Amino acid sequence: SRAMAVGKNKRLSKGKKGKGKKQVDAFSRKDWYDIKAPNAFQIRNVGKTLVTRSSGMRVATEFLKGRVVEANLADLNKDEDQNYRKIKLQMMDISGKNCLCNFYGMDMTTDKIRSLVKKWQTTIECTVDVTTTDGYKLRMSCIAFTKKRANQLRKTTYAQTAQIKQIRKKMTDIMTKEASTVDLKDLVRKFIPNSIGTQIEQACQCIYPLKDVYIRKVKTLKAPKFDITKLMEVHGNATETSAPAPAADEGTKVDRPTDA
Repeated sequence: SRAMAVGKNKRLSKGKKGKGKKQVDAFSRKDWYDIKAPNAFQIRNVGKTLVTRSSGMRVATEFLKGRVVEANLADLNKDEDQNYRKIKLQMMDISGKNCLCNFYGMDMTTDKIRSLVKKWQTTIECTVDVTTTDGYKLRMSCIAFTKKRANQLRKTTYAQTAQIKQIRKKMTDIMTKEASTVDLKDLVRKFIPNSIGTQIEQACQCIYPLKDVYIRKVKTLKAPKFDITKLMEVHGNATETSAPAPAADEGTKVDRPTDA
């Protein structure tokens, strides 16, 4: 039976596979890179990321490009009131030990959305595909809720289907107008203070009073061909230093003459 086992199972006679191989710690071959956010945000140092060092044909930077990281807007802007917003950034280029990111998407935390949805009111949602002036195709989703009119006694605030359709039309128009007339970096600056949501709320006041109007989600569907000069515009001068950049970039410029 022993001979039969050896005949059947070729590995039995040869001993343990890979016994002489010394296990190398995978982390000893990895490098840390800093992740840099665009200058629309106050805190430019998002965090760090790991990548295996270049060897042979395998170039480390190629494995970093295209990575997507998610950061909370409260951390990026030092403002705890914005903690319900999540920003996705995509690494577009590597400069030294810095990964330069560009805006990739935006979302709201689940607990925030859950806290807004209540009984006795209508939830109105609208999604629209827009293209910015610099060729980014984005899908934007908006969410809004009806609210009681001043001096209203009735418990419920349900909007009629015709009113909901009108509100959705307004949402689509405003989101399209706001997004298709600017480039991506200016659009991100509109997302941060939720100015589009406020605009929709005011425009729909005459149809049905709304509250909690937010751009709920933004997703990049299609990006134009990568342009390094555009990325540098978005990053300003934060590429030189790996130390956290000050809240305003101008601060660094003022300090330089005194050092010299």
